[in-house]
Amino acid sequence: MDAQAISLNHIIQENSPQLFEMLSERGKNIFFPKLGILAQAAQAKGKDINATIGEAVEDDGSSMHLPEFDALVNMPTSSIFPYAPSFGKPEFRKYWKESIYRKNPSLGDCFISNPVATNGLTHGISMAGYLFVNEADTVLLSNHYWENYNLIFENNYGAQVDTFELFTRGGFNVADFSKKLQASKGEKIITLLNFPNNPSGYTPLVSEIEGIVSAIKQVADAGKKVVVIIDDAYFGLVYEKGVYMESIFTQLANLSENVLALKLDGATKEDYVWGFRVGFMTYAIKGATTAVYEALENKTAGAVRGNISNISQLSQSLLLKVYTAPTYEASKKEKYDLLKSRYDCLKVALSRPEYAEYFAALPFNSGYFMCVEPKKGLKAEDLRKHLLEKYSTGVIVLGNVLRLAFSAVPASKLPILVENIYKACKELDK
Repeated sequence: MDAQAISLNHIIQENSPQLFEMLSERGKNIFFPKLGILAQAAQAKGKDINATIGEAVEDDGSSMHLPEFDALVNMPTSSIFPYAPSFGKPEFRKYWKESIYRKNPSLGDCFISNPVATNGLTHGISMAGYLFVNEADTVLLSNHYWENYNLIFENNYGAQVDTFELFTRGGFNVADFSKKLQASKGEKIITLLNFPNNPSGYTPLVSEIEGIVSAIKQVADAGKKVVVIIDDAYFGLVYEKGVYMESIFTQLANLSENVLALKLDGATKEDYVWGFRVGFMTYAIKGATTAVYEALENKTAGAVRGNISNISQLSQSLLLKVYTAPTYEASKKEKYDLLKSRYDCLKVALSRPEYAEYFAALPFNSGYFMCVEPKKGLKAEDLRKHLLEKYSTGVIVLGNVLRLAFSAVPASKLPILVENIYKACKELDK
């Protein structure tokens, strides 16, 4: 093991031994290299002759670039072309940390890490797997989950996925979640919570959050080390009263020395920049010191550097410029209002009583998606193909439910979408 990894491990062991036990073997071995090329390049910065950095520069020291780009992006070359740090742009990390507190006032003055930039949330989930998931570990998910989780945890890291039933009586199934946590074997539990949920579009109610947190605290109090990966990709897109408006990160950040809360979020869905590929990993655990968080951030940045080197300088620069624009909040609300109007329209469309014979909507109140479950023995895949072939309508099948992305459909077409599903059901029920 490299001496730099040993040093980071010692810091974590001394200050948070429970956290050290949560790390995977990869997580224990990883470090951000501060004694090699990066350190030597940093020492040479500002010298008359700097032959250290792996970038091409003009004779005046500015970034070498093709002039065709000058008319496309109105920003300083230093905000576009150079490599960004593997941790992320410092000013952008600072802004994002401040925004977490602003969007989640229940955090108060709870001490959390500095965010580390990732190449979108998928990369963040993969880095979480790198740092905390060993082969043969089990990752607990709801039974309605994004299929990429399988690719990451099972195919990439050799773990097993187990599931709990997400719904009971029209709401979050706290009892089954708690039962699965209690049944977990070994000293470490890894679970991933995704709210608003993809594919169901469900976020727990305020009244349900307490039960979820209590279930986690119960196993932590019994001595289990619990890693809670929080996929906040659709954060903020909540459309009903009574739904928990903040991230569950706020409730877990200072819950127990045995609970690590890892918040994965970013601009992708929150700010409608899917191709920018900018996300963040932010940590919280009760009793953590600055040194512990810095060690975690170094391990995370080391994993990023060893995986993709760093995140797009241009994407981070553009986002930071937009976030500080005086019109940003109004523009964001306008897009939220549009999505909510589609949500409202879909709710009305689904309420027609004749539809209940052939399918039922799973609970939904937020996000981009919702699901309908066929009845009368109808198969979702048969319906999907029939909708494509006869009604020029595309939906996604996950298990035996149809996922509808109302985020991608004009309000005027949502009643037609639901009617097409109804017609397809009737035609296949023969």
